[in-house]
Amino acid sequence: MKAIKIIFSLALWVLMMPGCKKDTYTDTAFVDAGKAPEALTALFEITQDNTGFVTITPNGTNAVSYDVYYGDAVTTPAKVLAGKNTTHTYAEGVYNVKLVAWSVSGKSAEVTKQLTVSFRAPENLEVTAAIDAGNNFKVNVSATALYETNFKVYFGDNPNEIPLTFLEGQVVSHIYATTGNFNVKVIAFSGGAATTQKIVAVSIVDPLLLPVTFESSTINYAWNNFDGGAVTVLNNPQSNGINTSSKVARMVKNTGQTWGGSWIGLSSAIDFSANKIFRMKVYSPRIGAKVLLKVENASNAGLNYEKEVVTSVANAWEDLVFDYSAINTANSYHHIVLIFDNGTMGDGSANYTFLFDDIRLTNTIPPSLLALPVTFDLAGVNYTMVDFGGNQTVNAADPGNAANNVKKTTKPSGAETWAGTTIGAGFTTPLAFSATATQMSLRVYSPAVGLPVRLKVEDRNNNTHSVETEKLTTVANAWETLVFHFPNQASGTAALNLAYTYDMASVFFNFGTAGDGKIFYWDDVTFLPVNITGLALPLDFESGTLNYTFTNFDGGDVTRINNPQSGGINTSAKVGKMVKNAGQPWGGSWIALDAPINFSVLHTFKMKVYSPRVGAKVLLKVENLTNGGIFYEKEVLTTVANGWEDLTFDYSGINTANSYQKVVLIFDNGTMGDGSANFTFLFDDIRLN
Repeated sequence: MKAIKIIFSLALWVLMMPGCKKDTYTDTAFVDAGKAPEALTALFEITQDNTGFVTITPNGTNAVSYDVYYGDAVTTPAKVLAGKNTTHTYAEGVYNVKLVAWSVSGKSAEVTKQLTVSFRAPENLEVTAAIDAGNNFKVNVSATALYETNFKVYFGDNPNEIPLTFLEGQVVSHIYATTGNFNVKVIAFSGGAATTQKIVAVSIVDPLLLPVTFESSTINYAWNNFDGGAVTVLNNPQSNGINTSSKVARMVKNTGQTWGGSWIGLSSAIDFSANKIFRMKVYSPRIGAKVLLKVENASNAGLNYEKEVVTSVANAWEDLVFDYSAINTANSYHHIVLIFDNGTMGDGSANYTFLFDDIRLTNTIPPSLLALPVTFDLAGVNYTMVDFGGNQTVNAADPGNAANNVKKTTKPSGAETWAGTTIGAGFTTPLAFSATATQMSLRVYSPAVGLPVRLKVEDRNNNTHSVETEKLTTVANAWETLVFHFPNQASGTAALNLAYTYDMASVFFNFGTAGDGKIFYWDDVTFLPVNITGLALPLDFESGTLNYTFTNFDGGDVTRINNPQSGGINTSAKVGKMVKNAGQPWGGSWIALDAPINFSVLHTFKMKVYSPRVGAKVLLKVENLTNGGIFYEKEVLTTVANGWEDLTFDYSGINTANSYQKVVLIFDNGTMGDGSANFTFLFDDIRLN
């Protein structure tokens, strides 16, 4: 039987021989190109039985084997393949363990690691557990101790956790899946049975900061309700328009107190150093709902600032703006408080249910909102007027300048004596009335002289807080600027109260007379930050009481005359005329105003000019009243001959810290005039725009 098995095996070997072929591989370029080992380290694990028995596991990239020099009396290194380890018994002491790593190409690298072998418990254990600067959910742990060999760390978020082993000088990290408070436990090991441990508490918090979007699954959007307000975070039930985000907040105002609302605390104080405009998206069930946004100090509610605005759309998202430019930035504010319809008791119904989202700070008021001055020229602004008493207001072109957008108001037959027009839903920022700023101006194109134009301002949230005054038109079928001084009230009206908020304005044309079809054009509703008591911008030369005396120099000669070229964009009654005579190339004229020019808001001059030729240079300069060295000037060229045009002078670079009270005009600066028609110019309506 044994012989048969041998014969069968030989036969099988013979049959397999023809199918065997030896392959030879001679391309070893991949070996020669191999990188040297990198990132060498070693893990020391010591048995805690006072024997000094240590397991050494070398590690590194691009290494296939290691020579491990134990660092004691044994000088012959141990050969260790990648992924394997070596063991060695040490006496107590500190040893420098050297690793020499080898790559497949024969390249080498080495590193020395210190090993402490001690049979006493580690001492002076210090543990650092720090939240990573770039990840609020990541903790970085390191430790130091005397007599330790290594450390093991438990991060505290898994009851079946397998600890990580690390050495002194190493940092180990862990990323938590959720927020919460965790105990990080570090155990220091030596060669003995005794260990030392320390527990460090770590709080994992996803900070609540602006903007508040309600989109994070790890941020705690916990609102604190009071006196009937109830806020919850929910899936967006009105995902449309300007807000298609997944999550929003809902405020239901229930019965409680008229001031019922809710507040939320941020993780750090709000930074108002650069941005001072709050914006918040709101979905309101009705127009005219009041929305109050307030910020408070975390420990002293008496340190607060608030602004209230009114919704202007119903059942649609809108982006409300709260102007915080006057906030005291020296205070610290952590809490955001929201109250809807402050002053009115809620009932928990749909009429008192609001959605809100995206609470954020910006540095600009969006141009789509109505703000003074109202020019009717800004794209994207809703200039819809609200007529009452029978008035009819529509968009129109300036009767003398088709490029200028204005409003046209008709007081038709049958209109009430008190018929008027409210400018939109109100202004984004209340009028800044003060003891020295109580005036507004309005440009009016009236069909007759002596018609009363009344201007009323009020608190859009409390119409009992109102004040009104009126002026009479002084020209017919021409533009004039009416200045309304509110302390000088018409008979029967209330006085200006500086403690009130005035953020809405209404205009009444031919007030006190029933409608008879008269048509008025109007434009440029402006708040005047400084009261005008004498000669001031705009200079339109129409007043019969103001002193329009120019001071001529070096050949310039200005006079005030009846408009000899009434037509086009300028049909006013009076204009200025400059004749440039022989004298100096810089000959011109200047006029002093009764108060410095206010450049705090407007930085563009405009002036209507009638030139005898195209390409004539027109220099407009402003100077300090007593120091001609303090000035700013711009020069432009005429583009029309023998016709009125409106020239623009960009003063955006002016130093507003200086005071400017003189207006200087020089035509064709650098060229000597000759007093002829070729050096005669008309000008009018010098104004900031």
